[in-house]
Amino acid sequence: MLLKSIHIYPIKSLGGISVPAAVLDERGLRYDRRYMLVTPSGDFITQRTCHQMALIDVAMNEAANELRVWHRHDPANVLTLPLVPNPSDGPTHSVNIWDSEGVSAQPVDREADDWFTNALGKACRLVYMPESTQRTITSSHLRPETVTEEVVSFADGFPMLIATESSLNELNRRLDEKAERQMAMARFRPNMVVEGLCWPHDEDTWGTFQIGEATLYGVKPCSRCVLTTIDPATGETGKEPLQTLARYRSARNKILFGENVMVHPASAGQTIRVGDVIHIIERKEPWLPTSL
Repeated sequence: MLLKSIHIYPIKSLGGISVPAAVLDERGLRYDRRYMLVTPSGDFITQRTCHQMALIDVAMNEAANELRVWHRHDPANVLTLPLVPNPSDGPTHSVNIWDSEGVSAQPVDREADDWFTNALGKACRLVYMPESTQRTITSSHLRPETVTEEVVSFADGFPMLIATESSLNELNRRLDEKAERQMAMARFRPNMVVEGLCWPHDEDTWGTFQIGEATLYGVKPCSRCVLTTIDPATGETGKEPLQTLARYRSARNKILFGENVMVHPASAGQTIRVGDVIHIIERKEPWLPTSL
């Protein structure tokens, strides 16, 4: 199996960026979901409640330390942001994301707040997670023999998501049987996509694995929500893929697709590249059978 593609989402719930290589850090992929939009009261905003976010694209220029952001319906109106802002000595915002309450975040500026407020038609503020912020992972699925206190960016719960093409192919086979439209992997917003011979949802069993020289842990299958029903090309919603996935990928009152992944501490700073070989070191018991 090979690493087919790598995807970074610099601003949570906005457009992703496909890159040929990425550096791993303790929070996952460098630059991934370090920015986030919040309400004026500090609660996180995603496509789940604001479908227009699907239409905002992001481009990254690492050499220039620059992000460019635009709405697909108004591409000339570009917001430019630093990829990594300078540390600020000013006041911080206290923001809330899922069970993580009171997370310290660095405000960006009024220009960014106004740009997103106008683009999305709702009051919002843009914040950044500085290095000083330590949002810890709280999960009963962490393995105590391999993981101590781990941190995460503004991702929902875990640093990274991996999925195999075979899993998507199985979903699309079932959709085709129902004469439903095929789904793109972008629906699931993975960080890493794997190609090659394996069972559908084989990633559920990857307890410890390597991508190139980097070691990662599979923590748990990813629980999917209504965000997957939003077409990333149009922002329109439907019933799929959740309706079909629910018929064969339901466990513990969750609908599952892809595997949540963490970085081995010794692999922080290493680079993964498209084309890297995937080696499974240790398998774990899946929540559901992987052979269909």
